[in-house]
Amino acid sequence: MTTPARPLSVHDWDVLIEDFQDSGAPRDWFTSVFSIDSLPDLALSSLLKKDFPLPSKLSILVFLDEFSETLFDRRGDDTFDRLVDALRAIVQSPTDGSNGLKEQALISFTSVLVAVGSFSVRHVEAVVDLLLALVNRPNHGFDRQARAVACECLRQLERAFPGLLSDVAGHLWSLCQAERTHAVQAYLLLFTTVVYNVVNQKLKVSLLSTSVPLVPFNAPPHLGQSQGLGPDQKELRRTLAFMLESPYLFTSCAMMEFMGMVVPLASALELQASMLKVQFLGMIYSFDPMLCHVVLFMHTQFPDAFEGQEKDIMRRLMLLSKETQIYLAFRLLALHWLMGLFNKVMLSGEVGKRKSVLEMGRKFHPGVFDPLALKALKLDLLVQCYVGLSGGGDNGKSAGELLQECLVSVSDFKWLPPWSSETGGLLVDMTSKFQILVPVVVSFIDRLINCRKHQWLGERFLQTIDEKLLPKLEKSCLLTAYFPLLHRIAENDTIPPSRLIVLLTKFVLTLVDKRGYDVGLKLWDQGTEVLGICRTLLSHHKSSRLFLGLSRLLSLMCLYFPDLDVRDNARIYLRMLVCIPGRRLKNILKPADTVSPSTHSSAFFTVQSPRFRHDPNKSWNLSSYIHLERVTSLLVKQSWFLSLPSLGVGNDGYSVIESKVQVDEDETDSSSQELLQLLPDSRRIESGKSPTLRVMDAKIAEILERLRRYFSVVPDLRHMPGINVRINCTLRLDAEPYSSIWGSQTQSPELDKVDSSPPALFATVVKFSSSAPYGSIPSCRIPFLLGETQWDKNVQGSLDIVLLGDAPKEEEKDGLGGGASVTVELEPREPTPGLVEVSMEANAESGQMIQGKLESVPVGIEDMFLKALAPLDEPEDTIPNYYSDLFSALWEVCGSSSSTAHETFALKGGKTAAAISGTRSVKLLEVPAETVIQTSELHLAPFVVAITGEQLVNIVREGGIIENVVWQDEEEGGGQGTASSSSMGATGSNRDPLRLTYIGYGDDQEVPMSRSRGKLGKIKMLMFLPPRYHLLFEMEVGEGSTLVHIRTDYWPCLAYVDDYLEALFLL
Repeated sequence: MTTPARPLSVHDWDVLIEDFQDSGAPRDWFTSVFSIDSLPDLALSSLLKKDFPLPSKLSILVFLDEFSETLFDRRGDDTFDRLVDALRAIVQSPTDGSNGLKEQALISFTSVLVAVGSFSVRHVEAVVDLLLALVNRPNHGFDRQARAVACECLRQLERAFPGLLSDVAGHLWSLCQAERTHAVQAYLLLFTTVVYNVVNQKLKVSLLSTSVPLVPFNAPPHLGQSQGLGPDQKELRRTLAFMLESPYLFTSCAMMEFMGMVVPLASALELQASMLKVQFLGMIYSFDPMLCHVVLFMHTQFPDAFEGQEKDIMRRLMLLSKETQIYLAFRLLALHWLMGLFNKVMLSGEVGKRKSVLEMGRKFHPGVFDPLALKALKLDLLVQCYVGLSGGGDNGKSAGELLQECLVSVSDFKWLPPWSSETGGLLVDMTSKFQILVPVVVSFIDRLINCRKHQWLGERFLQTIDEKLLPKLEKSCLLTAYFPLLHRIAENDTIPPSRLIVLLTKFVLTLVDKRGYDVGLKLWDQGTEVLGICRTLLSHHKSSRLFLGLSRLLSLMCLYFPDLDVRDNARIYLRMLVCIPGRRLKNILKPADTVSPSTHSSAFFTVQSPRFRHDPNKSWNLSSYIHLERVTSLLVKQSWFLSLPSLGVGNDGYSVIESKVQVDEDETDSSSQELLQLLPDSRRIESGKSPTLRVMDAKIAEILERLRRYFSVVPDLRHMPGINVRINCTLRLDAEPYSSIWGSQTQSPELDKVDSSPPALFATVVKFSSSAPYGSIPSCRIPFLLGETQWDKNVQGSLDIVLLGDAPKEEEKDGLGGGASVTVELEPREPTPGLVEVSMEANAESGQMIQGKLESVPVGIEDMFLKALAPLDEPEDTIPNYYSDLFSALWEVCGSSSSTAHETFALKGGKTAAAISGTRSVKLLEVPAETVIQTSELHLAPFVVAITGEQLVNIVREGGIIENVVWQDEEEGGGQGTASSSSMGATGSNRDPLRLTYIGYGDDQEVPMSRSRGKLGKIKMLMFLPPRYHLLFEMEVGEGSTLVHIRTDYWPCLAYVDDYLEALFLL
């Protein structure tokens, strides 16, 4: 060959791969220029090119795997060195992991090592080292799929070279315990395979600990050799116990692999098989053949453990064979399993068990609509049962009796020639009498139509139904049960549609005469079904064939049908039938996946449909041109979140008590309640003891009564919907970057000349999810979203003339300008900040599906601030006093006083009660009073319940922003304050860890330093934190500084309140 080798192009690779698949070798065009020995090098060089298309790279990897013996057999070490280097380069390349290149490279190169034997041990060590480095990243969510594939590759190498990973078994055990993603299945199967080979090869290694590092990897010196000792029995038992705790993590196929290795291990340990039976016998009651196979496999290995269970297993297999909704192959497999079990029972020497089991097999009789293969197997099973019984002696049956009973079991079937019409007539008569047979007949017709050999028979049967069944249904009031059959008749263009249209017209006439309050939804459903059949007729028949009859039917429906929605849809179909030519009408009515490009010569109809519904390569950076932004930005950009276990039991916050009432008519104490308490041990009320009587003053009793009334309107999250938190956002589409990425598939050059309008998205669905305790977040649907150009943004920021009215707002709501309005509705289980992950699906102008993730929506602590609930019977003019009294009551119980520590308050519905234990803190703000007042009016005005102090009251009243609150000119603690708040200041020494002390004074006591500089008064604020918590501020406003006293019944929120106050007042 004198011509120098050149790189292969994409087309060359496609032709070369085709040649190998056809003949197993390259053709002359390749061998005349290249050597076949250079093919692996050409493949590896193409894989490492960055500009090489991804589909071609995947095809090359599959090609290397499929023809590995031809390409790599008897190659030198240099070829395998380059193979390992290429694998390392692909795996360590910084890709997003969504294209599957890394995974396919791992699979193909591992397959080459397993299939070809001309490599050295160091090549295996290099590949295993690379795979172990990838596996040694548990819980790394970004590459979890690649890690699972790497585990599977290591498992195949371990199966090909038993004992290869025996020295690192301890590391694999630790990785199995640490992994929490779905890749844990691959980790567990890898570890189980290593343990199985250690036991099978009798290797003397530790399974749970090792001193050998995981990487760099070195092959064990005993590879391929047996030491004759085996692992430590105690470690092996501990390992097996760990593996038996994890079957719920496996899929059905993985479970079969797992049990295929665990059962021999249990036999080696002489483990009691009853333990496995108890844990895995329940899988026989599933509808998965893999899981049933696992149970039968255990039955064959440990027959003594299943003593007395054979009849239950066979009864379950019998029921599976009769389930018509499962696949035929599974039903046949169940019968084969039964035959095997019957053979095993007949070979056993226990006569009683043999007779009881074989008598059960006599219940098999072929069903009317059983497939022929199933009927034949059932007859074989009947014969086998009778033969087994006949060998029992006295109770045996003669050959004549056996033949007679078998003939009786099939006496209801008629064996007719294919040309006979008697079968169709019988089915028509049965279907007209029994509507329950309609789904069975429809399934039978579908099977005939979809079979190329019996398609003519299905069409003949449909013609018989059209001729003989439809005339019988004209007077039937149960026509809706036959709609599936009518759809099949409408789909077949060999059947004239006249009878069907006449039948539907008479049916619609009966619906027009129906009246009543209870027929509305039923009429809509029946009218929609009729329109569906009309659409099927329009899609499969020529318009000229059905124009006259169908136009009359649609006219009748759009004029006289009782339901408005059905009338509108009928009018649309009628206009389409009258105005649109038949061929184009069929293209319009076809599903989206089968629409063909229009042949219209205009530029508007020459837009080509995309080949693929979704292009992941274009959707991975969706957030760069589709933005979901909050309307109101957060004050605190939270970069951390406090994650805690359940707060239902603890020293602070709420403790929930659920009351269950049991009613017994025969017992006299039927009104007693059983309290299931989730309180700390020190506060738990033991069941059966009478409640402790306490003496309390009138003030405490008034506070408790006030709180009981308040909590009676707080929703119980366990038994009813909670309180929603709504975050308003705006969804925007940037036109320029969107067009640069999707423009080649959304518009044609001809369309660009006709219309230069910005791009748009249709039928957008925005979905939300979060790891924070926000409950199920409903998705948002946007019908139309118009793109924004840079010119639009500049015009909005530079207009000298501002338009009056609400037109811009309406455009924003409709998505016609300024984005579309999106509301994120949360139902918090705990009032904690977090992130809401956003994904979206939309359709481009050409029908191309756009899918991907957007930027997450942050949720701050201020989003959880809601106004406290008020009872419905509270008069409007007393609402301010109600909130002020509620603030005083919560301020008291959230303090350090123990007078209300054992009280519980029933939530709405009375099924759950809550106990309060509060926490206190303080925050000093070195800001002037004007800043505090203005900021509070701007951000916290809805939560202000009371203002005290003559100077502060005058200042705030003049502002006119804060209204409907309690104004107290006299300050508390001076002898003239209200009784409800005079005792809030001095409640004793503070026992909580969060406090700020000035010159020996407590955090709630008088602070002479701030008072000497001019104290103006106090601002009291009450924030409700869903689902049932509270945050209270009492701001002592001074001329130069403000001291904020904080109390709450949900102490984790204090971790965010400090940052919030600093961002609110100090920044």
